[in-house]
Amino acid sequence: MASSGVKLQYNYLGKTGLKVSELCFGAMTFGESQLPSESDQQSCFELLNSFVQAGGNFVDTADVYGLGNSEKVLGNWLHTTSAPPRDDVVIATKFFSPVGFGPNDSGASRKHILAAVEASLSRLQTNYIDLYQIHCWDKTTPLKETLTTLNDLVRCGKVRYIGASNYSGWQLQKAITTSEALGLEVFSTLQAQYSLLCRSTEWELFPVCEDAGLGILPWSPLKGGWLSGKYRRGVTQPEAGGRIAWAQNVGWSETNWENFATEHTWNLIDALDEIAKEQQKTVAQVSLKWVMQRAGVSSTLIGARNKQQLDDNLAAAGWELTSQQMELLNNKSKLPLPYPYGVIEDVNKMSGRTKRNL
Repeated sequence: MASSGVKLQYNYLGKTGLKVSELCFGAMTFGESQLPSESDQQSCFELLNSFVQAGGNFVDTADVYGLGNSEKVLGNWLHTTSAPPRDDVVIATKFFSPVGFGPNDSGASRKHILAAVEASLSRLQTNYIDLYQIHCWDKTTPLKETLTTLNDLVRCGKVRYIGASNYSGWQLQKAITTSEALGLEVFSTLQAQYSLLCRSTEWELFPVCEDAGLGILPWSPLKGGWLSGKYRRGVTQPEAGGRIAWAQNVGWSETNWENFATEHTWNLIDALDEIAKEQQKTVAQVSLKWVMQRAGVSSTLIGARNKQQLDDNLAAAGWELTSQQMELLNNKSKLPLPYPYGVIEDVNKMSGRTKRNL
């Protein structure tokens, strides 16, 4: 369904004063890439122009996407006549994954961060990054080294805000507590996988973000295509050339066929079909809207390889799921809580200890 007339709304990025569009354009497939269906530069320009015309002001990339080509495409677009002024666009990028073959070409050491930020600034052709995110927890670098370096980047003006991605609950809380104790810049966001087929993010990460005021930026809200509407009960294999087939080939367990071709998934998609008909929307739009309406979400990442996909994603804006529809999807997507979360929930219920507003 077309995005005709859709105008994105804006949310504050966590507890900061920065406003970002409710949908964020994820640029992982920009330029040459190891992922399926990467996009050439001119196609990317056209998609970005359409996104901005719909009110989008937030674009997310990473230095590892396309081995730097994603940042280059985005930087080239920022200097086209059709792009808005640099200050009107919120650019987020990430560091951590290997960008070379040297021993210091990855991670969160001071040496790598300082090299990575300069390389990203050069590829993006800008003198500052709005949101600079560590792409994954570093098991080897002292946390203080990482956090003090990120703090220095904010203080010198090369970075406006900092965030984390792919952290566990204790890791995120430790980073927040350490920054606060040392008087350093604290993470403003957490970019985490979150969808109707990935709700474990709610067990620890959502409460930590709520307590500390971090904005949540869900990635893979359509679970790599599982919630796009392509797949139904009775389908026996993934679409050739798609993300799920790619996951199957490379062993990416987060979206592979065996893990999700289950009755749990099919029952959820049945419910999505029902709501999509009620709302006169697509299954993908309903799946996105559920994520967008969850408390604590500042902006939801979308990807698109062509105008039709972008229009379909943008049309998740401008309407609301009813409380009954949200509850149905909550129930259909819920999985049994593992220990200790289930025990904590049950004991508090039995003790009459329910959540209260502080």
